[in-house]
Amino acid sequence: MSTETLQEHVQTPTPTKKSAGHVIVDTLVAHGVERTYVIPGESYLDVLDGLHNSPIETIVCRHEGGAAYMAEADGKMHPRPGIAMVTRGPGAANAHVGLHTAWQDSTPMVLFVGLIPFAHRDREAFQEFDIKGWFDTGAKRVMVLDHPERASEIVAEAMFAAMSGRPGPVVVGLPEDIIREMVEPTLHPIIPVAAGGMTVTDWKQLKSALEVSTKPLFVVGGNDWTAVGAATLTKWLEDHQIAAAVEWRCEGTVPFSSPSYVGPIGYGRPKPTYDLLEETDLLVFVGTVPGDVITDGFVVRQDWSKKNFLVTIDPSLRGRSGAVSHQIVSKPDVFVRDLVMMDLDVKPEWQAFTDRMRAEQVKFSALPPATPSAGPARMDTLMANLVKDLPTDAMITLGAGEHTNWAHRYFPTEEYASMISARNGSMGYSVPSAIAASLNFPGRRVVTIAGDGEFLMNGQELATAAQYGATPLVIVMDNQEYGTIRTHQERHYPERVSGTQLKNPDFALMAQAFGGFGVRVENDADIPSALEAALKAIDKDGQFALVHLIVEQRVKAY
Repeated sequence: MSTETLQEHVQTPTPTKKSAGHVIVDTLVAHGVERTYVIPGESYLDVLDGLHNSPIETIVCRHEGGAAYMAEADGKMHPRPGIAMVTRGPGAANAHVGLHTAWQDSTPMVLFVGLIPFAHRDREAFQEFDIKGWFDTGAKRVMVLDHPERASEIVAEAMFAAMSGRPGPVVVGLPEDIIREMVEPTLHPIIPVAAGGMTVTDWKQLKSALEVSTKPLFVVGGNDWTAVGAATLTKWLEDHQIAAAVEWRCEGTVPFSSPSYVGPIGYGRPKPTYDLLEETDLLVFVGTVPGDVITDGFVVRQDWSKKNFLVTIDPSLRGRSGAVSHQIVSKPDVFVRDLVMMDLDVKPEWQAFTDRMRAEQVKFSALPPATPSAGPARMDTLMANLVKDLPTDAMITLGAGEHTNWAHRYFPTEEYASMISARNGSMGYSVPSAIAASLNFPGRRVVTIAGDGEFLMNGQELATAAQYGATPLVIVMDNQEYGTIRTHQERHYPERVSGTQLKNPDFALMAQAFGGFGVRVENDADIPSALEAALKAIDKDGQFALVHLIVEQRVKAY
């Protein structure tokens, strides 16, 4: 028999079919997903079954809001989306807070939502809801898997959509009967994401603008960086003695100790940094735009005669205010790759401007005395004792509230990404984000500072930390009130405190009940020993640790 005839009789073996739910998991593995944060539901049991023997770690959380926050934080720490999985109706509603955070913070994230069976749709079935009606305005895309053979394609499209252009959240609905259907297990190829870059015209215009500038200022931010890109930009800035401020809650993109770093731009910033936006004759935004928070409510830097270069992969410039002299459509790393080829003569004026603003930042961030004072516990004392012994790769995670100001002022963020925070002002983010950071970087010191009001919104996720071996240091600043709201209340309704006061439990006992270390501190003198014991519990005993710090009301970092 000839070779040709033999080949005609040889049948190509048909791949063993898999359920659409298992194909979804295989596609996530192919995209490099290491863990998913879930609240289980009967609507997507086949996906959970696919996760059973997969290399993806399944982190079972205690509330959909906590799971969504962990996935959003995960997306801030990786070049691919964070993944959360929840069930229909109430589960999807609870996860919405994480989507809003991902939307406003431009974080790549994919939320998988189990749905009622396809056959039950539009019949007011148990927990039925309109997934597109709920999420269309707060997600980049909302897709529903109505054809099982498209399972891998839909996941690949979702991952691409979350990362392409301005990153953000994508929602994928999974009808429970569709994901059980058997399909060919062929995986859809990964869809490459365009990164943009400087054109010749962009390069020449930026170079010309820098050459005539006497007070250039870079403002860097967003989540679309890599550690290499951030470090490369820092070296270029330092070599050229050019100043750089960092977007609020993105600290670490330019290191805290860099001679080019002149402080954060955002709520609670010191006045000299605030004045920078008006004083500089050239602003170069990289990875972010002059939005609401940076411009103090669209007030600062609104003069259209000002020279502003905006470097962002989002051609729509959504959220931008004020002048646009030139837009460079590029992701930060690619922009930096092109920027470092720019040969510029360093001007004495650049160094003078940078040195002056750097001196203001050094003064502002100088640690208070570590020696305790007589009297009630103080956040100043805690930060002084904590910061002095931190390793250079320490990470800080933050939710929202006045308690975050101590971290903005004192915590030494030395590399990207060393601050994981919610820039949309979302409360309840601190503990879930700290757990995600600790799971992603088990060898690093992860610290979170939570307010008493914020902590109780997702403090139950400490159970998740204990279950999976996350070891963050949780500082709870307990001033028995919603402090930020009280501050606004005092400004607009003086001496009429209403709706902001709290009565709290013993958070240290709560931490112990969840299987971690907890210590309650009321006196300033007890802070050093409490911190020492907490860090010992983390480093020697492998536990998470919580310091419940009882402070006076109306205390402020600045």
